[in-house]
Amino acid sequence: MRKIIAALLAAALCLGLAGCGPAPEPEVTPTPTPSATPAPEPAEFALACYPSAGFHPITGTNRTNLNLAGLVYEGLFELDQEFQVHNVLCASYTVSEDGLTWSFRLRPGVTFSDGSALTAADVVSSLEAARTSALYSARFADIGAVSATADGGVTVTLTRANGNLPALLDIPIVREAGAVPLGTGSYVLTGAGESWSLTANPNWRQGAENLSLQSIPLRAIHEADELIRAFDTREVTLVSTDLTGTNSLGFSGSFDTVDYPTSTMLYVGFNTVSGPCASAAVRQALLRAFDRSSVVTARLSRHAQAAALPVSPVSPLYDAELAQSLAYDTGAAEELLTQAGYSRSDGVWQRRGTPLSLTLAAPTNNPTRLDAAELLAANLTDLGIQAELAALSWDDYVQALEAGDFDLYLGEVRLTADFDLTALITPGGALNYGGYSNAQATSLHSAFRAASGTARTEAAAQLYAQLAQEPPFAVICFKNWSVLMQWNQLSGLTPTQQNLFYQFDQWEIS
Repeated sequence: MRKIIAALLAAALCLGLAGCGPAPEPEVTPTPTPSATPAPEPAEFALACYPSAGFHPITGTNRTNLNLAGLVYEGLFELDQEFQVHNVLCASYTVSEDGLTWSFRLRPGVTFSDGSALTAADVVSSLEAARTSALYSARFADIGAVSATADGGVTVTLTRANGNLPALLDIPIVREAGAVPLGTGSYVLTGAGESWSLTANPNWRQGAENLSLQSIPLRAIHEADELIRAFDTREVTLVSTDLTGTNSLGFSGSFDTVDYPTSTMLYVGFNTVSGPCASAAVRQALLRAFDRSSVVTARLSRHAQAAALPVSPVSPLYDAELAQSLAYDTGAAEELLTQAGYSRSDGVWQRRGTPLSLTLAAPTNNPTRLDAAELLAANLTDLGIQAELAALSWDDYVQALEAGDFDLYLGEVRLTADFDLTALITPGGALNYGGYSNAQATSLHSAFRAASGTARTEAAAQLYAQLAQEPPFAVICFKNWSVLMQWNQLSGLTPTQQNLFYQFDQWEIS
């Protein structure tokens, strides 16, 4: 999606971790308005950096600096905008019959920017560094050991089968060399103090001469206000933002926007242990009660994609036919409530004289998310359900979730790129606040995780069908992130969740 946005947009500059956190993080949406201000002539292509924050692509925490990693480093694999895996530093791999042992053969002839050869030891040390990093540690929950083989390959041993392990292995492969590790990517990060730049890597296997820019200046930034000013004054060409994020910064002026999909899911969790939602029939009705499209358009300013399944709609795993059967439909919701034993009296659904009453918990520290909760609660009220919105401080919200003190809650989580639901649907899962327990769903989820190739698509369909029958939550949407860029300077962008500069050599730069 490409559009013109202006006047005090809020742009979040924090990098979400690549896995499930201890609680669903809140996000915020600004309301963009169009601008009639004519765009000035294109300026020099330049990017921002925070020199004092360090540039390590695995242990670093500064979002702006981490974005640069896509130009300097490569992983064994990379993911495109549909979360499909492509080989990069890995030439090929084999998997044991039980799915627990993966053997990777490295691409021959790959060198770091100093001309030294890539080795299995570099891959092992990089993955072990990622194992304990804040950014990547969640991916290693089922990785028992990583080791180099005598023939120059790498072996990864799992404690639980994962047929889509490569989706987790787009981690930058580095060789430690002081403050800035060496990489195998198209550019080399050089500099010191306040002066830094990216220069074409003469040893890049695809040829530095194929890059449209041989050098990219980096503007030194020290605080958020400087980044805003640098972008507003066109010293910086682009910034990566979460336009529905918290702690947002205000950018003014006119600029282009390109959205890209993420694995961040907004959902309504159910208390499956007590209250009305302990009934699977009631939960089925609620799947049809939420107007997902209105949440996306009216609350998230279209920076999300409506979804009814726990996988991004851009993924080939998304079953559009099944999703349509779960779409917003008040008539279908009413029929399901009737089948669940409820009847409507004076406009209110009740059973045995007791009205159907539900409390939806949502945090107050995120206005947009709270607005979304209000819309969802209004959907229930319009349906004839007595819905109460419990607007809670973040600490009280988390406490309520951990205590199971809710009927419904509005949650958000960034799933790993293999769309693993372990934390959400398994007994004792870190995000299973609703106490969901379903042996068939657990079994199907294990089969889905273990499957690969075409078998994975079928396993996903069976899992999602079961979750529709015994719902643990109602998916609302998957969020998009955005690239804001100066007018008429860039085209052909294909940013991904992990790599803002995906296929940078194919960008058109004025």
